[in-house]
Amino acid sequence: MINVGFIGAGNMGYAIMKGIAESSVSNEIKLYAFDVYAPVLDRLDEFGAVKCTDAVSVVNNCKYVFLAIKPQQLDEVLDNISAAVSKDTVIVSICAGITDEYIASKTVDDAKVVLVMPNTPLLLGEGATALSRSDNVSDEEFELVCSIFGSCGEYAVISKDKMKEIIAINGSSPAFIYLYAQAFVDYAKSVGIDGEVAKSLFAKSLIGSAKMITDSGKSIDELIEMVSSKGGTTIAGLEKLREGGLPEAVNECCKACTKRAYELSK
Repeated sequence: MINVGFIGAGNMGYAIMKGIAESSVSNEIKLYAFDVYAPVLDRLDEFGAVKCTDAVSVVNNCKYVFLAIKPQQLDEVLDNISAAVSKDTVIVSICAGITDEYIASKTVDDAKVVLVMPNTPLLLGEGATALSRSDNVSDEEFELVCSIFGSCGEYAVISKDKMKEIIAINGSSPAFIYLYAQAFVDYAKSVGIDGEVAKSLFAKSLIGSAKMITDSGKSIDELIEMVSSKGGTTIAGLEKLREGGLPEAVNECCKACTKRAYELSK
């Protein structure tokens, strides 16, 4: 049995634990968890998780320790658990912008660290997660962490030096997509269409469009062309999006997201 612990049992921690509990590796893993807000631990009963009274207990009991917390909470947590971390502990951090070198500096030299950027669709088993690892994390250890995120969606291994840049692509992007969706729903309501109907239709359009991107074998430019008839309604709408600077706005959005990740890493 492999002991996997979570410091932080909020939405993201819960989503990852849910993915583990519903995956093929669930019989091989025993879950431990601690959260400063004790009531959130009650929902972990369905997973058979051991509810710990403090973060140190998680580290003492587990080889794999997930830091499912906000970057602003990290220093306090690392100061608290540093004495309990050993060279065999595998620390899995979802903290945006934080490097493996920083975590090692606050715990043990050559700490085994896996950096992870997941997103909230993990709650539905549809997550998209980017991962990288410090050099001393073994292939076997890294494969276990990858299998955990693979159990609740898709994952990709990327270079450590791009973990801040990837945040806009998959970590924060659901919020950007929701804002985009809200604008379409608001338009529908402004012209007398029921908001729930519009939300349902637009959401299904997003799902279908995403499948076309991943499964059609066509480039994004080709997919745009498939929907766009010369002189038609789609072309008219695309022209306004380009005139309004949508591509440039997305670029600025991503750059701002990345800039904040670098600020958090300091």
